[in-house]
Amino acid sequence: MTTGPSNPGDHPVRAAEDPAPTGEDLAALLARLLEEAGDRSQKELAEAAGVKYPTLNAWMNRTRGTSRINPDDLRAIGNVLRQWGVEVTPRQLMEASGRPVPGPTDEERERRLLEIYRLLPRRAQRTLIETAEVMLGAPRASV
Repeated sequence: MTTGPSNPGDHPVRAAEDPAPTGEDLAALLARLLEEAGDRSQKELAEAAGVKYPTLNAWMNRTRGTSRINPDDLRAIGNVLRQWGVEVTPRQLMEASGRPVPGPTDEERERRLLEIYRLLPRRAQRTLIETAEVMLGAPRASV
């Protein structure tokens, strides 16, 4: 059985033509991201992320399942790709591997808290700090 256009003149859409592919598995996502990284190889990605090359290669060749990948490995891969100038989020990597998507990272929560703090008037900022100190059981400092 062959798969192809259902009607003459129809052309299948290739993932590379889609600026924001959805439903990619990890192999397809990593292949696309490595292509975006330019002259980078699977081996370079594995080494930079601290993942064994045969393991990364097996994920990309779909010879090893991805649902049990250590989330830290996915984060490390994402960090390396971002350092190489490729836009990728932890959510994309988790979804593509079939892993549960974690909540916001500590860094994201801290950034959000700082944004909220900066929007508050000075008096509310002091109250927020005092409340946080009470929550920690820390002695109150003058603010």
